[in-house]
Amino acid sequence: MLNIQKLLSSGGKAKVWRIFAAIVIMTIIGLLIVDGSYYNRSVDFIAKNTGQKINLPKVKVVPFRLGLDLLGGTQLIYQADVSAIPGKDQATAVEGVRDVIERRVNVFGVAEPNIQTNYSGGKYYVMVELAGIKDTAQAIKMIGETPLLEFKEQNTEKKQITAEQKAEMDKYNKDAQAKAIEVLGKALANGDFAALANQFSQDPANTDDKGNKRGGDLGWINQDDSKELYDLASKIGKGKISNDVAKTSQGYEIIKVEDKRAKIDPFTNQEEVEVKAEHLLICYKDIEGCESGLTKEEVLQKIKDLKSKATPANFKELVKQNSTEPGAKDLGGELGWFNRGKMVKQFEDAVFPQKVGSISEPIETQFGYHLILKQDERKIEEYKIRHILIITKSEADYVGDQGEWKNTELTGKYLKRATVQFNPNDNSPEVSLEFDDQGSKYFADITKRNVGKQVAIFLDGYPISSPTVNEAITGGKAVISGRFNVTEAKLLSQRLNAGALPVPISLVNQQTIGASLGQKSVDDSFKAGFIGFALVALFMILFYRLPGVLSVIALAIYGIIVLSIFKLWPVTLTLSGLAGFIMSIGMAVDANVLIFSRMREEIKNGRHLGMAIEEGFRRAWPSIRDSNVSTLITCFILIQFSTSVVKGFAVTLTVGVLVSMFTAIFITRTFLKLIPESWLEKAWLIGTRKK
Repeated sequence: MLNIQKLLSSGGKAKVWRIFAAIVIMTIIGLLIVDGSYYNRSVDFIAKNTGQKINLPKVKVVPFRLGLDLLGGTQLIYQADVSAIPGKDQATAVEGVRDVIERRVNVFGVAEPNIQTNYSGGKYYVMVELAGIKDTAQAIKMIGETPLLEFKEQNTEKKQITAEQKAEMDKYNKDAQAKAIEVLGKALANGDFAALANQFSQDPANTDDKGNKRGGDLGWINQDDSKELYDLASKIGKGKISNDVAKTSQGYEIIKVEDKRAKIDPFTNQEEVEVKAEHLLICYKDIEGCESGLTKEEVLQKIKDLKSKATPANFKELVKQNSTEPGAKDLGGELGWFNRGKMVKQFEDAVFPQKVGSISEPIETQFGYHLILKQDERKIEEYKIRHILIITKSEADYVGDQGEWKNTELTGKYLKRATVQFNPNDNSPEVSLEFDDQGSKYFADITKRNVGKQVAIFLDGYPISSPTVNEAITGGKAVISGRFNVTEAKLLSQRLNAGALPVPISLVNQQTIGASLGQKSVDDSFKAGFIGFALVALFMILFYRLPGVLSVIALAIYGIIVLSIFKLWPVTLTLSGLAGFIMSIGMAVDANVLIFSRMREEIKNGRHLGMAIEEGFRRAWPSIRDSNVSTLITCFILIQFSTSVVKGFAVTLTVGVLVSMFTAIFITRTFLKLIPESWLEKAWLIGTRKK
């Protein structure tokens, strides 16, 4: 009987040692994930000192993903135009804008974007904070490329402004002009422009969300940001103030140009340029929608032959005779002016280094082979400006939008998917739209009440198609046709599928912001965590002796596992997230305290060590389970219904709680089982002895 018990004990110990080995391996892997740079330096040292005879594999070093408060980033403020939305639905529409922007920036992997809506001065604003994005142009492109898709019907019931309203509007605008002239005089008389802007400017973006004035600072702007202000700034010298007030769509503007520079290209870190070009495209039969009937090899040979006889003088004619691009016979391959980010990468990599007036070698893209004639090139300038805006009124402020078209219920919000197809009559590319159930109902209602009339499709505020409705359409599908090529059709389809905005938005302020808390706060947080860990470890060792030492080792492994998960997931770390992690350390120790206290009681009652361990875990488990489950429920509620900052705290705390249960129940238990039974008699080592 004794031999059998010893055999079983031996087999049990072997299993425990195998588990211990697995824990060691897991810990080593975790250390490599948390910071593999030390290992990589060791690999380099070994390779260098062995003459490259021993070359161990390196590990990929993955940085932690930091939030806006620790990393810095870009802040953009957009104004939502809800003039065409009924008052009771305006707040909902702006929330829809927030959701679409959040969905779009999430596609780009931005760390924990903070997107908030605000109502101020009778207008709706959306503030977007993007951690880690220091290039405002990239951030604007990320959001601004999301198109606004609208379906409009002819406006047959135009309202007229009354005589009283007209008189009020004229008086208001006359007073605004007089005020603008007065302010301009003060500015030209060597006044403090920033102080004048804070006193007189009616631009809502001149005040940040904390109520601080910006002194009329708009930062650096180019023609893509605001063509009106850009055109005004281009007529004013550096350091100068406009000599006259300028009338714009918003009101009277007074501009001060503080600086001028060439725009920096984010792709090359060089001065940004835009080019004007023509291209000749020949597709081959492996490309979707291509009807040239030529193989890839035949197309390559054909375009090489064309290259040998192409000159700037005959290029347009060669395009009309040979290009397979729809519309090439009319447009001659004309692409107009464009900057980087507008064309596919292979095309841009060829045309931007190309000399003006030259024709490229054959360039392969996803659409076929191209020859490119670079016609011209120019620098893109931008201005650092301050402005003072005195708002004016227009008839639209009294009677609303009185254009040729009026809005309908149907927008890109109800778009299910967009796909590229080709018109069976002329093979021109089109974008087919399919709506969801609600959108299909709206589309059927619109076409039913407009039989014999035109219904216009607007994209980003511009009409791109206005077909006449012959009969009600109940299938929930529409087609956008126009003079765009395959590239443009595919880009439009991708943009629409990324999410269309329910209402138009305009950028009113942009800035790059530094980390509000920065590396010092990260260091301080980890320092606080280390001090807390050290104090907890000291308490556990002094009070629980050897089990306390084992719990500290398990706690260190717990930290390695949690930090590894933060990197592999990845979890965005904000200062609140770090707080959640540090808090979970205390909860991890709490489980060990319950187990060790119960285990001591069992040893005092005469049980041998193995039974005391099992009984301690069994009796402590209900308390550990209930406390952790209640914490997890709270974390789940915070994740589902709170803002991003609180959500970061809840996520890190959730991870910590789950891992703490694993380390307390599994790792600490394994370590305790390795304690020899003979040590039970050493009260100073265990912290107690049998009665």
